Amino acid sequence: MTVVVLLAAGRGVRMRSERPKVLHEAAGRPLLDRALDGALAVAGSAAQVVVVVSKGGDAVAEHVKAAYPGVRVVPQGPPRGTGDAVRAAAHAFGKAMHVVVLSGDVPLLSPETVKGLLEALKADKKAAAAVLTAKLADPTGYGRIVRDRAKRFVKIVEEKDSSSKEKKISEINTGTYAFDRTFLDRSLPLLTSRNSQSEFYLTDVLSLARKAGRRVVLVEGDPLSAVGVNSRADLAHVDSILRRRCADAAMAAGATLLRPETVTLDETVVLEPDTVLEPFVTLLGKTRVGSGSVIGQGTVVKDTVFGKNVTVRPYCVIESAVVGDGAIVGPFARLREGTDLAEGVHVGNFVETKKAVLKKGVKANHLTYLGDTEIGERTNVGAGVITCNYDGFLKHKTTIGRDVFVGSDSQLVAPVTIGDGAIIAAGTTVTEDVPNDALALAREPQKNLPEGGAKYRAKKRQQR
Repeated sequence: MTVVVLLAAGRGVRMRSERPKVLHEAAGRPLLDRALDGALAVAGSAAQVVVVVSKGGDAVAEHVKAAYPGVRVVPQGPPRGTGDAVRAAAHAFGKAMHVVVLSGDVPLLSPETVKGLLEALKADKKAAAAVLTAKLADPTGYGRIVRDRAKRFVKIVEEKDSSSKEKKISEINTGTYAFDRTFLDRSLPLLTSRNSQSEFYLTDVLSLARKAGRRVVLVEGDPLSAVGVNSRADLAHVDSILRRRCADAAMAAGATLLRPETVTLDETVVLEPDTVLEPFVTLLGKTRVGSGSVIGQGTVVKDTVFGKNVTVRPYCVIESAVVGDGAIVGPFARLREGTDLAEGVHVGNFVETKKAVLKKGVKANHLTYLGDTEIGERTNVGAGVITCNYDGFLKHKTTIGRDVFVGSDSQLVAPVTIGDGAIIAAGTTVTEDVPNDALALAREPQKNLPEGGAKYRAKKRQQR
């Protein structure tokens, strides 16, 4: 049995943020969630994962409990180093024979790499620990792996404690470990804080292993497995790597990305085969795009489901909506939360919808606001129509039936119901229900004054 300890108590001072470092997102997911996914894959169950948080790390603890039920959370007192953090978690090791230690701010580490590290430890009966290493062109900021002439482990030296010779070593400690539980239990109480940081280093357990005649297995991994996030620049670097992976995976699965380097995809986005994304498209959250659909240039989408063969023309903003098969949206449309467009709906340029249910074949092609409304099949909504849904205190619903024609520049003052087949004349303000097949007309009679235009211009000239 293996227990995985995930270190998430770091303050992240260089992030300059009120938000805990591990809750910052890359490719749409918190850094901590990526680490937790790996921990669960290695441990096999949530009960075998322990997250160490800072004493005041309520936000991290609440996030873990909500997103990963069953994972145990352990507070660390004053931040006194990685060794102290693992010591705080020791009471939760249970009956585990092996302990894996991961960092919550290292999001590119794969579960397969960690499993390989654990297997390397198990394969060597004399080993007390296994350490994942990597070779970097620029190892600045990382602890160095010191080996003897036979390439065996000697020690890990933190950069601040290293000599000028040790600083030239390119092999670094990634902060990922696997320990023999029995040896770890014996070693943790022996750690001291006699170093430049006055902290308890977990790496000192490895030195204790060597003194005890136990082996430390070194497993070299991909340099990306060492990439941690300590600053906004680090976060941007990791985010770009993950999003490029998302784009590559989408194209491998049959989607076309025009200029993929400009497309932004969260890891949770699903693109079905034969989807086309034009340049500078951003798809976020739990968005799903059906096969044959085209998302136009500059469009931003979040938490939206598109059916098959949907056309979204350029520069639309869409959030928490459902768009049915064959619908056409935009350009420059905004679909807000609660929008549900059925098959073949057309929502055109400068149309905004919110909590709007548009049934099959509805058209609203220009300059319209549809909020808190339900519109029946084949209804046509003209330019400049507004559903007046807010009275200053409460929202009210507008219900429009099937085969209705709503003329341009009409205002529908909710709550109001318009029956099937009704016609609303252009420029009408509707304040009462309209029966089926009725014609609603509410406008002042037009007056034409003979020669009125000429007289008006002559008067204005005299006033100059």
